[in-house]
Amino acid sequence: MSTTLVALQLAAALALGQFTTQRLEGEPLPPAQEARAQAIAKELRCAVCQGLSVADSPSSMARAQLERVREMVAEGKSDQEVRDYFVARYGGWVLLEPEAEGVNLLVWVGPVVLVAVGLMLILRQLGTRRGPEDAPGEAGSPTATGSAPGEDTEDEYLRAVRAETDR
Repeated sequence: MSTTLVALQLAAALALGQFTTQRLEGEPLPPAQEARAQAIAKELRCAVCQGLSVADSPSSMARAQLERVREMVAEGKSDQEVRDYFVARYGGWVLLEPEAEGVNLLVWVGPVVLVAVGLMLILRQLGTRRGPEDAPGEAGSPTATGSAPGEDTEDEYLRAVRAETDR
């Protein structure tokens, strides 16, 4: 009698769906899904370490996050849905590479703009150093007037300094 009762209970439990095949924690997914889960986990920042991805971090929090990524991949969620889930839960900083929009656009464009402005300032400074006397063939230069250097085109102060240094 008890064997029949146990068999009926098992049949009822199976019919009602109480026994489902669940993946054990830490058990890898099929290779294609596991590769997807690892790729997504490499894009997410560990909440504890903050300098490592979820896939690379040894912390228990990262292991839990990786398990959640695996669960979502096993459920058939897309990569973007998994990312959106973590962004909604932890904020935009959870992504190791912030999306180039809004204020984050400054992170992507800022360095390029700063380098360009720096180069422009350097070129401008180099251009202003080159005075009219250094430019060949200009109207006030000694070669344009035909006079040799050291003739009367020298400044009085410069002449006095040269006289002092020649002594």
